[in-house]
Amino acid sequence: MKVKDFEQKHIQKWNHYEATVAALEKGQKNVADVEEVPKMLRERCNELALARHRMYSVPMCEYLNQQVIRGHKLTVRNSGGFTEKILRFFAVGFPQSIRNEWKLFVLCWLVFLIPLFGMWASIHYDIDWVRSILGSSGMESMDEMYGKDARPLSEGRGETGADFLMFSHYVNNNIGIDFQIVAGGVLAGVGSLFILLMNGLGIGGAMAYVMEYGDPVRFFSFVSGHAPYELTGMVVAGMAGMRIGLGILNPGRMTRGRALLESGKKGLPLVYGAFALTFLAACVEGFWSAGPASSTVKYWVGFAGWAALAYYFIFAGRGKRAA
Repeated sequence: MKVKDFEQKHIQKWNHYEATVAALEKGQKNVADVEEVPKMLRERCNELALARHRMYSVPMCEYLNQQVIRGHKLTVRNSGGFTEKILRFFAVGFPQSIRNEWKLFVLCWLVFLIPLFGMWASIHYDIDWVRSILGSSGMESMDEMYGKDARPLSEGRGETGADFLMFSHYVNNNIGIDFQIVAGGVLAGVGSLFILLMNGLGIGGAMAYVMEYGDPVRFFSFVSGHAPYELTGMVVAGMAGMRIGLGILNPGRMTRGRALLESGKKGLPLVYGAFALTFLAACVEGFWSAGPASSTVKYWVGFAGWAALAYYFIFAGRGKRAA
């Protein structure tokens, strides 16, 4: 194909591309076909390579090269500072990651909830199941915190440093559990599922014991505020562990080491999200859950938390702008 024929074949696309790029360079917001710029840039790259391969004229190659440079500057423009990247991750990246891995999301919730409700129901048939899970020290702890004659949870709280001390304890404990769940994915995902299952049994056993022998209102009013974030963070950590485990089980044409590395990259947004949810749960648990608010208010805060998470995971990060 001669240079003139090549130019006549592509001139309309070049003009359209140049007009779009010029508008974007001027900062115009409502530019038609802005979403097609990456595709058009790839086409210009292919045409530039073809022109060079066929040794077309220098002006032709230089023109296409300038087209590619201008498009490249637009598509790889600085994505913003650290704060902007963090906001973009939580506004778009994290909820999209949850939706992309929705099957793991459902699986991890089932592995956690089935033993939880199973243990909760077992107390009506055999208390030994709960005793074996909690142990004597666990039951003593439940009696001390949520027993019918236990002292108020707000006693001693609100003093200087007391709430922050509890917040620090919850961060250390809960994020430590999340780390274990994620690391369990190295065992082909079995470790992550096992830790989720054991946590389900433990929480279900604690709930059952308090329902039977303690003060349920005290217990549920305390946990309702932070439970949405703490439990969801645990499940999301399980998703990250399972993503790692699936990479090991099904490496495809990659070596298992390479597959582990790639699956770790895919699971990294889930790890960040899990730790963020757990940190938020620790904030609520440390500074709100044991506060003097009425149980009704605390229940509504808990319901609002579950509703907010559901809305966030379903609707956040959708639309053309997010894409």
